[in-house]
Amino acid sequence: MLSQVESIMELLDDPRINGQVVCELFNKYRGVTADFETVITNRGKTDIVRITIEGRNETAPVLGIIGQLGGVGARPEMIGIVSDADGAIAALATALKISQMKEKGETLEGTVYVATHICPDAPTVEHKPVPFMDSPIGVGQVLKLMLNRHVDAVLSVDTTKGNRIAKRKGFAISPTVLKGYILRVADDLLDIYERVCGTMPFVLPITIQDITPYGNGVYHLNSIMQPCTITDVPVVGVAITTEVPVAGCATGASHEVDIELASRFCVEVAKYFGRGQINFYNKQEFERLQTLYGDLTFLVSGKECNG
Repeated sequence: MLSQVESIMELLDDPRINGQVVCELFNKYRGVTADFETVITNRGKTDIVRITIEGRNETAPVLGIIGQLGGVGARPEMIGIVSDADGAIAALATALKISQMKEKGETLEGTVYVATHICPDAPTVEHKPVPFMDSPIGVGQVLKLMLNRHVDAVLSVDTTKGNRIAKRKGFAISPTVLKGYILRVADDLLDIYERVCGTMPFVLPITIQDITPYGNGVYHLNSIMQPCTITDVPVVGVAITTEVPVAGCATGASHEVDIELASRFCVEVAKYFGRGQINFYNKQEFERLQTLYGDLTFLVSGKECNG
């Protein structure tokens, strides 16, 4: 999938890039619809991009793939595409590959919905150990706009380089998060990881802090798990990682091969998820946990527990 990754990188590496240009790329494919919505705040503007690739069976499970980021660029301070753009690149490269497969007659069983946002001049914010990219729009607001349709599970793809704990070059997958529970890592996703990478799986270590909403005053690894605060379907993070901390606003720091691995993983998950051949979690085990320990949705809703 290097071809798709490189095409998307070249498209996004432009100070004039916007949602309309991205949608024009996808709307030429049959059975694919793309739309965008411009959001303007006092911190700038961004374009929410939503792409739907119709599956063969309209009753099949729908996979949502979210490209998480603050912005694809940090102009005028930084020239060129930034490391933080990796999530958007991976999600859009996944959409492009599945669209091209459909054009060739290889339509997936289930519909795939891909969403991200396009901002070539996002602000930055101080964060330890390296600066984060900020965004013209809050994380919760942008996710509500991206996840505004029904999906049955979510892969959240995000650059996850600015930390000291997920330190291996490539990508990692997180445990499944559902309704406030951090569940065990899905065996089916580990199997796909091993096939795609040909290596032992790399699991992203997440904590309760990471699944709570942004803005609550506690440390978050990054925003990769924030979709779990918006939706009540299983969420798995797909984290593009490095061996050393790299700032989200750094340029020249996007590694095409690593993005390609993450994108190819997403495509493979989409193939099997739509056919009902993989699970993000064990339903019976989850129901048992809820019976034993109750409702934990207050963790992801931002409401304080009165218990």
